[in-house]
Amino acid sequence: MDFKSLIQLLDYFKDEQTCIEYYERLRWGNEPACPHCGCTNPYKTNRGWKCRDKECHKKFTVKVGTIFENSKISFRIWFAAIYLATTSKKGISSVQLATQLNITQKTAWFVLHRIREMLKSKSPDMLGEGKMVEADEAYIGGKEQNKHHNKRRSDKDLNFTNEGKPYKSKKVIVGLIERNGKVILKYVPRADAKNMVSFIKKHVPEGSTVYSDQSSVYKKLHKTYTHGSVNHALNVYVDGDVHTNTIENFWSILKRGIYGIYHQVSDKHVSRYLDEFAARFNTRELTPQERFDGFLEDAERVLSYKRLTL
Repeated sequence: MDFKSLIQLLDYFKDEQTCIEYYERLRWGNEPACPHCGCTNPYKTNRGWKCRDKECHKKFTVKVGTIFENSKISFRIWFAAIYLATTSKKGISSVQLATQLNITQKTAWFVLHRIREMLKSKSPDMLGEGKMVEADEAYIGGKEQNKHHNKRRSDKDLNFTNEGKPYKSKKVIVGLIERNGKVILKYVPRADAKNMVSFIKKHVPEGSTVYSDQSSVYKKLHKTYTHGSVNHALNVYVDGDVHTNTIENFWSILKRGIYGIYHQVSDKHVSRYLDEFAARFNTRELTPQERFDGFLEDAERVLSYKRLTL
């Protein structure tokens, strides 16, 4: 099996039973396990499995305890959605996904957010072990000069717009990227030294090489890292090995995806979109088949509609 296209994937997953058997092999191998108590000796029923443990004795399917739990959508639709969401370099909107899979836009929106829950990293990644790391920040949001007058920031009170509503500044995204390696992203309230330095210390071991621009938020990095910087204000973008071009290239992909595909993202869900972009980028060297299987193995996360919309 080698799913190089959506057609090949759908040709293989012709029916629901094929999808179920495939996911059961991927999730459990030869030892089905009860998601309620962990018992590895359940027995097959006509609708799934049932735990043999006397204290548990619950019925379950391979969907329980995963992003697919309580979903009435077929596995075939789910697998197609995962394939499209993880192979589209800049993402796919819920409107487009709904059109392609013949589901409602509301359903497609929920499916995509569950997929983003699956793409979330399970544990904090560490960068910089033998590789150079670039640090930078990006700002997501519309330009002031492109807004209608009533939507612009008021000159009289900077906390409000001209129409009297609270003014929302651009979203600040901080990022770290290894040369020829992974990227880590985080949404922060503001790009100050406290947020940026603590973010770097969490993901980059002391003594590593970190490159940035000459923003004042990076001044303290030389105390614990081998730190180099370039002065973009003087049009200096490369100084030997010192540059931030790698993460600047990633920002271009992120912004084209958000502006061109999603158009705008809320403060509430922006971190989920960052997980999506980071996961796609960090698995860019895998084949579509390897990426698909790898993400499915991380699908043991439950996200209810109530928790998503609270």
